[in-house]
Amino acid sequence: MQVEAATDLEFLPIVKRYWGFDSLRPLQEEAIRADVEGRDSLVVLPTGGGKSLCYQVPPLVRDEPAVVVSPLISLMKDQLDGLLACGYPAVTIHSGMGDVAKRRALDFLRTGACRLVLVSPERLLQGTFLELIDRLGVRSFSIDEAHCISHWGHDFRPEYRRLARLRQRFAGCALHAYTATATPRVREDIRRQLELEDPLELIGRFDRPNLLYRVVPRESAKRQLLEVVDRHRDEAVIAYAMTRAETERLASFLQMQGVRAEAYHAGLPKEERQHTQERFSRAEIQVVVATVAFGMGIDRSDVRCVMHTAMPKSIEHYQQETGRAGRDGLEAECVLLFSPADILRWEGLIEKSAREAEAPEPVIEASRHLLAEMRRYCSPGRCRHARLSEYFGQSLESDDCGACDVCLGECPDLVDGTETAQKILSCVARVGQRFGIGHVVGVLRGLENQQILAQRHEQLSTFGLLKDHPQKEVTNQVYQLVDQGLLSRTEGDYPVLKLNPLSVEVLRGQRAVQLMPAVTRKKVKKTAVEAQSWEGVDRDLFERLRKLRTELAAERGVPPYVVFGDRTLRELARLRPSGRMELLEVHGIGEKKLADYGDVFLEELAKYAAADPVTPPPSGTPDADAPPASR
Repeated sequence: MQVEAATDLEFLPIVKRYWGFDSLRPLQEEAIRADVEGRDSLVVLPTGGGKSLCYQVPPLVRDEPAVVVSPLISLMKDQLDGLLACGYPAVTIHSGMGDVAKRRALDFLRTGACRLVLVSPERLLQGTFLELIDRLGVRSFSIDEAHCISHWGHDFRPEYRRLARLRQRFAGCALHAYTATATPRVREDIRRQLELEDPLELIGRFDRPNLLYRVVPRESAKRQLLEVVDRHRDEAVIAYAMTRAETERLASFLQMQGVRAEAYHAGLPKEERQHTQERFSRAEIQVVVATVAFGMGIDRSDVRCVMHTAMPKSIEHYQQETGRAGRDGLEAECVLLFSPADILRWEGLIEKSAREAEAPEPVIEASRHLLAEMRRYCSPGRCRHARLSEYFGQSLESDDCGACDVCLGECPDLVDGTETAQKILSCVARVGQRFGIGHVVGVLRGLENQQILAQRHEQLSTFGLLKDHPQKEVTNQVYQLVDQGLLSRTEGDYPVLKLNPLSVEVLRGQRAVQLMPAVTRKKVKKTAVEAQSWEGVDRDLFERLRKLRTELAAERGVPPYVVFGDRTLRELARLRPSGRMELLEVHGIGEKKLADYGDVFLEELAKYAAADPVTPPPSGTPDADAPPASR
């Protein structure tokens, strides 16, 4: 079907009717047009950047069905709930469906009324299903989470490699690849593996100004996790841990503190994992403590905090996981607890997996490089938003984002560490530049272990120079010197510390050194994004509307955010509309949701106005010291 190029204004009536949006986000119009015109595309937009709308709108414009390939059942189910709530004719086909549900979905497909089919790659490539969608005239295929096709991505799925068969099976079809995180190397692999033909490549801004990034020295993961959860009472939180055992320990601890929390990892029974995920989506539990097995299938838009209790192994993983926060565009917090021990653990895991898989050296080196980049991100002194943007090949106009611990001035001030640096560098020289971080730290702290005694390093002049300092502190200081380029560290299975020309300058007293001290951080601050998003919002009314939303969602068996997102509730609590036409002017209220929920929300707004008829809508934000429980 040939469709002339549409403009933003031509797309907007459809967007307004189904989703209640008055405008499109950056690059959405271009992605929609490429699909409508049948041109291949590769679209990289950050989580929360509106990728799904790019492939949901074109089938309505063309008035013909399209297929979306998705890797997870949970992700498909969440998307389908949202589409049906908007009145969008869509179905999903997956292995978790019963025979009756599957038959109904296929029957609906055969009627020709369906406009979007959400399906896994395995199900899509079955012969009978390919025949069905061919008969329906499907000529547009969108590959969601397209980074799964690349060995160089952070979540490789072998079944994605087979999707190139679509090009041979459907002559003249258009393929569209969508992902939130892809370096230039991964993008090239996606183009090659899918055999994209002259694709329109759209790369959005990776920076997400609504996210507040904090990197905090890990002291007590339990205590620090509880502090963060307390800042987000009654709000959705995802906490990532490195091991399955840690997820269970932390979840049990939160439960003992009265927090509605559950653990999630691949070792749990499938039914238990699914139940936890559904309870989290429906806001029945507040916190999920999980391994990386949890996250990509979560379509919940109102996650207000993502916390990492240990450093992820790559910036791609970190970007993908923190991308679960603030997908509605409202403020959200991302906290990473960092310890140099995380680096040593990941290096050990990389070596172990390389031996077991007999991985080629380039793949091993790529893993080490990704780990080193993540370590540099965790080092102090540079805007977190700027570091992330530069990693993906972009830059910010300013190095003062106002939305990270560095730019908010929350990090401890740097102190003169020249003398400490000289002691460390001198020790590296005394051990002959032949040992790694653990050995050097042991010598400096005066440990008499087997290796130190065997090398007679207890006789060195640098032995015990930092004996009164904790191991974590000294190890952290060594890594700071490496990150600042004042000390070198070799690659390979057994990296050792080496001096370099800058090391010599420090030892001679020709260069001063600034180090981040191991002290308690300053009081956390709020961002301008958070203040602006709450401006004029009646928080008491917001809480009443949120309670009503939860009740309606329970009645209909859908997650609360499917009824209305937090942004819609905040606008209702700010504008206090009194009629149905006014409701249509609120972000996120389209025709279907107006019909389904308009009257009941207007009734609640009227009750609130009657109970408090003289108080005008508030202007400004609550006191800075007020607890954020109602956020």
